[in-house]
Parts: sequence; structure tokens; C-alpha cells
Amino acid sequence: MIRSERAAARGFTLLEILVALFVLAIALMATARSLGAAADTTAALRDRVLARWVAEDQLTNLEIQRAWPALDVKEGDAEMGGRTFHWGQATTPTPVASMRRVEVSVLLPGTTSPLVRLSGFLEQTAGAVQPGGTPPGMNLPGTTRP
Repeated sequence: MIRSERAAARGFTLLEILVALFVLAIALMATARSLGAAADTTAALRDRVLARWVAEDQLTNLEIQRAWPALDVKEGDAEMGGRTFHWGQATTPTPVASMRRVEVSVLLPGTTSPLVRLSGFLEQTAGAVQPGGTPPGMNLPGTTRP
């Protein structure tokens, strides 16, 4: 009877502890990997949202300026949310002579794949500004309008 009580009081064997530690290590590695993947996904989504805002800003600026864009390609850089983005704007004709299609692509500097492509259509109105002109009702410094 003394021998069986002594065996029960000894606790875990070294092999049992090693197996438990091995299982715990595998579980911790899987958790760390999934947290890393979630962080990468969050960063990628943040970049895409900021890039979309840059594209929307470019199209909105054209609308606000009431500009009639030239049929060309323009490029530039913009900062949004503490990040710098490179944008390209391609203006193409449409079957309707008084409308133009503007496609804005936004990408991270040094990359070739756009994060976002956004298209919009601008209509030429009576008060639309020709490329290089001044919107109606706006005076440039040092100029006057009748």
C-alpha cells in the first residue's frame, strides 16, 4: 500500500511535461502566425482605403475646378493618412462629344500594381474651363474680369 501511494504522489514524468510543452509551443506558433496575418491584412486594407480617397480627391478636384480636361495622361504624388501615394490620371474621349472619361490609378511609390482604379465622367458645360483657363467668376491674382 505504501508503494502505490508513493507512485501516486510523484507527479508528472519528464516525458509528460515535454509533450505538454511541445503542444503548447505549437499552439503559440499558430496563434502568432494568425496574428501576423491579421496585421498584414489590416495594413493592406488601410493602404487601399487611403488610395481610394486619393483617387476620389483627384476626381473631385476636377469637378470643383469645373475643368474640361485635355485628352492626356497626368501623374503626381499625394499624401494621405501619413502615407505618400503616386497617382496617374488618364483622360479619354467617350461616344458623347460633351463627355470625357477620367480614370485615376493610385499606387504606392516604387510599385507597378495599382491599389485602386477609379473612373469618372465629366460633362462639358457652358461654364466649363478649357485646359489652362480660369473658372468663371474666379480671378487670378493681378488680373481682373469684366
